[in-house]
Amino acid sequence: MLLQDLLDPQKIITAFGLVGVILIVFAESGLFFGFFLPGDSLLFTAGFLASQGILPISLLLIGTFVAAVLGDSVGYWFGKKTGPALFSKEDSFFFKKRYMEKARIFYEIHGKKTIILARFMPIIRTFAPIIAGIGNMHYRTFLAYNILGGFIWSFGLTLLGYFLGRSIPGVDKYLLPIIIAIIITSLIPGLVHLYKSRKRV
Repeated sequence: MLLQDLLDPQKIITAFGLVGVILIVFAESGLFFGFFLPGDSLLFTAGFLASQGILPISLLLIGTFVAAVLGDSVGYWFGKKTGPALFSKEDSFFFKKRYMEKARIFYEIHGKKTIILARFMPIIRTFAPIIAGIGNMHYRTFLAYNILGGFIWSFGLTLLGYFLGRSIPGVDKYLLPIIIAIIITSLIPGLVHLYKSRKRV
């Protein structure tokens, strides 16, 4: 599969099915090399396809929720073990220090609720649990916010796609514009944060 195919939710689901969706949610939630993978759009598309009987909705909901929580937990422990060494690591295709720095600043401003808010922000979503580990956030506290955020994100976006697919006839014709709208919406918090940060300087 080509790189551009890994960014297309429908192609991912067609090629890898339920297992592929779960694995990508896991990787994108806390493995630093998963930052470029689709998250929000993948969950929505998977929910929509579940409404068409292509994926089992119950297994999809449980699988993506567990994958989201486990992915963040792996990211947390990875950050806790590697710590400052990550900030001295050279940039590569899979690792960008500026992403770590963005997550660190966002974490400083929003504190514990970052674990929840970051779920809806591409890139920040991947690096926030790593920063929580680096900052030695108490794991029980992290886990509580991780579970809550993982539930809202995975169930919310998946069920949105599912119920739209069930209730609106011919919604598949508008699937691409809806996915684009979701991606743009998920970028808004980061853009607002960037604007406010520049305004303060």
